[in-house]
Amino acid sequence: MIDANDIPSSQLILYADDGYDSHVVRLLLEEKKLAYYLSRLHSERPEDLTELNPYHTLPVLQQREIALYEVNVIFEYLEERYHTNKLLPETPQERAQFRQLAWRIQRDWLVLGKRLLTHPDSFNKAQAAVAKKQLSDSLITLSPLFAHKPYFMADEFGWCDVLLAPLLWRLDEMGIELPRAISRPLFEYQTRVFERSSFQKSVR
Repeated sequence: MIDANDIPSSQLILYADDGYDSHVVRLLLEEKKLAYYLSRLHSERPEDLTELNPYHTLPVLQQREIALYEVNVIFEYLEERYHTNKLLPETPQERAQFRQLAWRIQRDWLVLGKRLLTHPDSFNKAQAAVAKKQLSDSLITLSPLFAHKPYFMADEFGWCDVLLAPLLWRLDEMGIELPRAISRPLFEYQTRVFERSSFQKSVR
């Protein structure tokens, strides 16, 4: 792990692995164009991590005396602290609507995706089969939504896209193959998002 004492206190430090949540935070940092130190951790979790996060999970974002380890809290902190490259709309009404959309993405899609991305030691094949069908059916059904705007229900890239892109990037890993003909708007959306420089940097 990086020794935080060797880094200026104002700098952001991200402790991350190759999982979905860590990918979300990396994409978030890249979209907001924030400089950060990346400490990439794999199967081993240093004991020092417990001091930052009692749940011993990744990612963890540290700055000065604060350590954050929940994706939504990390997003709200960065969105409030850094006012450039905002990922929520301008008005309170629009922000509330987009926060609700983000909540629905997490509740309807990410719960299923994370079930499919579970570590092999705790993977439940029966639950995974159900989750795979539900997620596939939902993405196919809602694919036309992606035809109306360049990004998810918006003209500008935002928080919902930050949540969605790492999930769509892992469709193959989850064993999900969508029919290209009827899912064309979704595939075109994926192409737009995956070609963004911020996304390219987030998968390096």
